[in-house]
Amino acid sequence: MNILHLDSSIQGETSVSRALSAAVVEQLRAAHPGAAVGYRDLAAAPLPHLDLAGLATAAENPVLRQFLDSDIVVIGLPMYNFGVPSQLKSWIDHVVVAGHTFRYGAEGPEGLARGKRVIVAQSRGGVYSEGPAAAAEHAESYLRAVFGLIGIAEPEFVTAEGVAFGPEAREAAMSAAFARIEPIGAGRVVAA
Repeated sequence: MNILHLDSSIQGETSVSRALSAAVVEQLRAAHPGAAVGYRDLAAAPLPHLDLAGLATAAENPVLRQFLDSDIVVIGLPMYNFGVPSQLKSWIDHVVVAGHTFRYGAEGPEGLARGKRVIVAQSRGGVYSEGPAAAAEHAESYLRAVFGLIGIAEPEFVTAEGVAFGPEAREAAMSAAFARIEPIGAGRVVAA
């Protein structure tokens, strides 16, 4: 079993998404003691933005190979300006490659990365799961669409939102998210 752990927050040790993604990986390691874990900090070591030369050499891309070799992908996702951090978007551009993770057929695109489990540990400063700000949420919806394109129809999300509403709200949101992470090694994320 190969686990790929990605973090994309620029906030270092104060990051909620980093704390959540680390807890997810800890639970997975406990459930799969022999698992190999690869780690990539996309904020500390950002990938170059995709260019034409990189697209032409996708087959030799070590980022793509690392993704393809993984069984489970854990992503630490902070929501910045209603969407994913540019560091994570660059990683996505390196792994969503026609002919490798999806292909075009007579019926449209077909995902080639089926069978992988993707768990996203996300943090949001505000509340975007409901209410007036819900229409401005473009991080989770984007990841659902892009992973669906490559054949991962049901990525799992653990969300701590409202973390910018003060220390008590942050602690409550994190506690609720950690409670959903606890049983993760045994199966899917417990829905909120």
